[in-house]
Amino acid sequence: MLNFFTELGSATREAFGKIGRGTFFLLHALSGFGYVGLRPRLLLKQMYSVGVLSFLIISISGLFVGMVLGLQGFYILSDFGAEESLGVMVAASLVRELGPVVSALLFAGRAGSALTAEIGLMKATEQLSGMEMMAVDPVKRIITPRFLAGLICMPLLAALFSAIGVMGGHMIGVGMLGVDDGSFWSQMQSSIDFRHDIINGMIKSLVFGFSATLIALFEGYDCLPTSEGVSRATTRTVVNSAFAVLGLDFILTALMFGD
Repeated sequence: MLNFFTELGSATREAFGKIGRGTFFLLHALSGFGYVGLRPRLLLKQMYSVGVLSFLIISISGLFVGMVLGLQGFYILSDFGAEESLGVMVAASLVRELGPVVSALLFAGRAGSALTAEIGLMKATEQLSGMEMMAVDPVKRIITPRFLAGLICMPLLAALFSAIGVMGGHMIGVGMLGVDDGSFWSQMQSSIDFRHDIINGMIKSLVFGFSATLIALFEGYDCLPTSEGVSRATTRTVVNSAFAVLGLDFILTALMFGD
């Protein structure tokens, strides 16, 4: 029994210590915005690495998710004679939930793991320490551009995911199953509200991008400088980002769309 409470206290102390280190890490990264503003090439390079290189998996996944929504939605709505509302169902599902959530999970799996491995490797090979010896702040030089790139690219990737998903639903519903093209688009446009649906979806994706990028960068920066430490940090990034995205999605959905 004594060992149980000892281990519980040790785990609790480590958890609070990690929260504290993460908070100071975030504040340090935010203080580097001005530094990056004077060096836009650092940001553009990371936007390419984080955003452009993630576009392929985002676009392909969005297309197939939209196609599945179109197929399943048609069979469900046909039971009620409401096949013409397929566009509304596909667009609402993507813009409100699936677009931000699935793109954030893909972002964490592709870009987040790469960021953790990159930062962890730089720490293991003492590149970060070398920067400090040359009077260069490694957080402002390395962390902040990547953090900003994640904040900027995540909402754009989520928007592309939703747009391509709607096209996939249109391809299945109109092209294969015979839903009227005019009804598909007109009902979708009249039912999807810009502020209530699209803006809230973009806010979700921004929050998810903030969380996933912060977790990825902190895990890499805080990991043990060994190959095993980097590999464990990469695994923690994917798992913790998934938990954060799904938990925040529930909270944001309750706040945005609840009564």
